[in-house]
Amino acid sequence: MPSKKKFNARFAPARIKKIMQSDEEVGKVSAAVPVIISKALEMFLSSLLDQAEQLTRERGAKTLTLQHLKACIGADRRLDFLQDLVAKIPELGDPEEEEEETAAPRKKRRPTYPENGGEGSGGASDLFPNMPGAAM
Repeated sequence: MPSKKKFNARFAPARIKKIMQSDEEVGKVSAAVPVIISKALEMFLSSLLDQAEQLTRERGAKTLTLQHLKACIGADRRLDFLQDLVAKIPELGDPEEEEEETAAPRKKRRPTYPENGGEGSGGASDLFPNMPGAAM
């Protein structure tokens, strides 16, 4: 008797089956179909992200953005079905602009505290001035 091989799916086959069966035209779904669709989805995303990574590196950017994905989708006519999803995303700018944006990261602001622990120090006495024991 042949043994059943368990597939390691990255996307939940049960969720894929549920999405498929939400369509009225889809009847019964074999157990292998969601697993195969899961693998196809994984391969599709891997390909798209590889293209986006290559574009991001070519432009010298350190962060992959929606604009990079939009540029990849626009460059590959096989991905035309995704054009409606990225229509509202702004176009990718000049590489020099991207370098300027990523070259100078913003510094986090540190909160300033009064040196004395009295009034205005942000303690309980500021929040609850009439509370017994709040003034220390």
